[in-house]
Amino acid sequence: MNILGISAFYHDSAACLVRDGEIIAAAQEERFSRIKHDFRFPTESIKYCLAEGQIGPDQLDFVAYYDKPWLKFERLLETYLAFAPRGLKSFLAAMPLWLKEKLWLEDRIREELADYSGPIVYPEHHQSHAASAFYPSPFKHSAIITIDGVGEWATASHGIGRGNKIELKAQMNFPHSLGLLYSAFTQYTGFRVNSGEYKMMGLAPYGEPKYKSLILDKMLDLRDDGSFRLNIEYFDFCHGLTMTSPLFDKLFGGPPRRIDSEIRQKDMDIARSIQDLTEEIILRMARYVRRVTDEKNLCMAGGVALNSVANGKIVDAKIFDNVWIQPASGDAGGALGAALFAGYQVADIRRAVSPAQNDSQKGSLVGPSWSTSQIAIWLDQNNIRYHRSDDAEIVEKTATALAENNVVGWFSGRMEFGPRALGCRSILANPTDPDMQARLNLKIKFRESFRPFAPAVLTDDASNLFEIRRSSPSPSPYMQRTMQVNQKHRLEIKDHDQKLTGLDRLKIKRTEFPAVTHVDFSARIQTVDGVTNRKFYNLLNGFKRKTGLGMLVNTSFNIRGEPIVCNPGDALNCFFNSGLDILVLENCMIYKEEQNISSDRIFEFLDFGEHEAVAENIEKEKKPIKKLRRFGFSLTISNSIIGTTLWLLNKPAWPYPIGLALLLALISAFQPMWLARLESMLFKGTRFVSRMLTKLLLTLAYFFLITPIGQIVKLTKKGDIKLKPDESLLSYWIQTDKDGPGQRFFKQY
Repeated sequence: MNILGISAFYHDSAACLVRDGEIIAAAQEERFSRIKHDFRFPTESIKYCLAEGQIGPDQLDFVAYYDKPWLKFERLLETYLAFAPRGLKSFLAAMPLWLKEKLWLEDRIREELADYSGPIVYPEHHQSHAASAFYPSPFKHSAIITIDGVGEWATASHGIGRGNKIELKAQMNFPHSLGLLYSAFTQYTGFRVNSGEYKMMGLAPYGEPKYKSLILDKMLDLRDDGSFRLNIEYFDFCHGLTMTSPLFDKLFGGPPRRIDSEIRQKDMDIARSIQDLTEEIILRMARYVRRVTDEKNLCMAGGVALNSVANGKIVDAKIFDNVWIQPASGDAGGALGAALFAGYQVADIRRAVSPAQNDSQKGSLVGPSWSTSQIAIWLDQNNIRYHRSDDAEIVEKTATALAENNVVGWFSGRMEFGPRALGCRSILANPTDPDMQARLNLKIKFRESFRPFAPAVLTDDASNLFEIRRSSPSPSPYMQRTMQVNQKHRLEIKDHDQKLTGLDRLKIKRTEFPAVTHVDFSARIQTVDGVTNRKFYNLLNGFKRKTGLGMLVNTSFNIRGEPIVCNPGDALNCFFNSGLDILVLENCMIYKEEQNISSDRIFEFLDFGEHEAVAENIEKEKKPIKKLRRFGFSLTISNSIIGTTLWLLNKPAWPYPIGLALLLALISAFQPMWLARLESMLFKGTRFVSRMLTKLLLTLAYFFLITPIGQIVKLTKKGDIKLKPDESLLSYWIQTDKDGPGQRFFKQY
C-alpha cells in the first residue's frame, strides 16, 4: 500500500511516501526550492518521493493532507468575528491566499497528481503530529503529547497510542497556546517567528529568570496539569500582524529589540524567563499525562517538542521510563504523520514493532542521495579539482583533516528529514579547539556569536563524556535533548572569569571540548551507534584514534538564511561562499586551496530524474512562446473587431486598428518574443488593479459583514474564543474524542 503524505501552505511544507508502514522517502520543499521554511505546495518534494519509490501517482492508494483546511478556516473567521472591527490588516493579508489556494486544496492535489483518482484523507493537525510521534516509535503502546502554535483549533493535545491506533483524549484550544506564547517572546527579543525560537533558547542560559513571576502574574493562568489560559490583551497574534500588543511592550519597559541590533542583558533575562516557564509547563503536562494514562512510555511531536532543553528536563525528571520524540516535530513532520495515520488508522494495516529496534524512523535519513560516480562526472564537467578515494581512505583523510583543525563540509548518503543535520549534510569540526565556536559562527555560518554547537558522540563514549543514564543505549540519536558535561571533563573557572556577565561569558573555557559546551555546561548531543549511518560512525572512530576523543562538532551544512544543502551543487555553492576548508562529496575530497573559481559562480546539479527534468525545462521554455503567441493573437482579434466596427459605422479611422491587427498577427506568428515587454506591462497593470479591487471588496466585506455579525455574536455571548481565566476551573484541558466515524477522515471539516 503506497500512501503520499503532504503538508503545505503554513511553513516548512513537505512530502512523504510510506509503503506498508515503511518510510520510503521524505523531504522538505525548502531543500529543493532553496527558500528557507518554504510554505508553498511541495511539488518538488512530491516528485522526489515518487521517484524514490519508483511509482507514479496512479499507483498511490491514498493521499493524506496533514490537517482539515475548512476547520482551520472556521477558526480564522471566528477569530475575526471576535475581534472585529480590529484585525483588518490581518484579514487583508490572510484572505487572498485562502480564497485563491487553501480552500481549493483538493483541486490542487488532483491537479498536481494528474493520474491520481483515489481518496484523500484529512486527519486533524494534532492527529498528524500524534501519528508522526507514535507510529515510528519503538513502543507497542505509549502516552502521546503534542504541543505547537495552533492547528485547526487545538494548540496542544494528549492521548494514547496502542498497536495501530491512536486516540487523543483532550486538547487545549486557540488562542491559548504555548507555542504562540514562546513565539511572542521570540519576536520581542528580536528574532524571527517560526525560525528564531531555537536562537532564543540558545540565548536563555546567559540570563536570569527575573521576569518569570511577572509573566505568570500578568500573562497566563497556569494549572497543576500544565493547562493554562492566556491574557489575550497582551498579545496581537489573533487579529494583528505582530505577536505582541502595546500592553506587552509596556509591561517589559519598551518596544521589541530590532532584528540584528545589539543583544541586551534584558533580552537574555527575558529569554531565560520564558524558557524556564516553558519547561515548567511541559513538565506539569508530562506528570499529568503519566498520571491519567498510566503509561510508562511517552511519544512527543509538535513544534514545541523541538525545545531540546525542555526535552532533557523530561528525561532527567524520570516521569516516564522511555521518551521518543519525532525528529521532524514541526509542520514538515505533519506530512509523515498524515501518511502514517492514513495507513494505520484509516486503512487498518498491521503495525509490527520489534523490541530490538530503536524505532522505524531509519535515522531520519530518508532524503535524496547521489553516488560517487555521479558526483565525479559532474565535478569533471565543472572543472573542479578533487581527490577520489574508497570509503576507508576518505574516512581516514577526513579524520586527519579534522584533527588538524580544518572545518569540513560533509556530504554523504541520504539527506536528513527534519531540521537537524545528523551526519549526512553536516559541517564538522574539532570540538577541542577553543576558537572553533567563534570561527564557525562568524566566518562559516555567518550567524550570532552566542549560538551553541552540538556534538556528535559515539554511543559507547557518551556516558563517559556526559551525565546520562547507562540504561539508555542510544539516548539521543536525533539531537533532541541537552545533557550536562560530566564533572571530570569540566575545567576550573578562574576568579576573574567568574565575574564575567552576559555574552562575555563566551570567552570562558569551561570544559575539555569548549566548542560544543554551552555556558551552563550543557550540550545538545547526537549519539551515533553505527546502525543507521555506518560511514559517519567510522569517521568518529577515526577521529578518536587520532585524538582520543570520539566526538565531533556537528552543525547543519548551510549558512545563515539558507536551508540545509540538498544536492552536490548546493554543497559546492556553500563551500565557496563560506570559510570551509575542505568539502567531502561522498568519496570525493575537494580542497579550497586547490581551486581557481570565480566568487560569483553558481553551480547547478540536476536532481533525481535528470532526463525528465531536462525535458521539463525545455517544455517550460516553450510555454512563454506559446503564451505570448496567444496574447498576440488575442490583440489581433480585438483590433480586428474594433476596425471592422469602425468600418461598418463608416468611420475614417478604421484602417489604423486593421493595420495594427495585421502587424500583430505577423509578429505573433514569427517573432512572438517581441511582445514580451507589452505583455508584462499589461499583466502588471491588470494585477495591480486586481489587487486593489480585491482589497476594496475585502475591506467592504470586513466592515459591512464580518463586523456586524461579530457584534451580534458578542451581544449574545456566544462563540467567545478569548475565554478569560476562570478560577473556578481546575483544568483548562477540553475533553474530546478524536476517533470519530471513519468517514470523518475523508472530509476537510
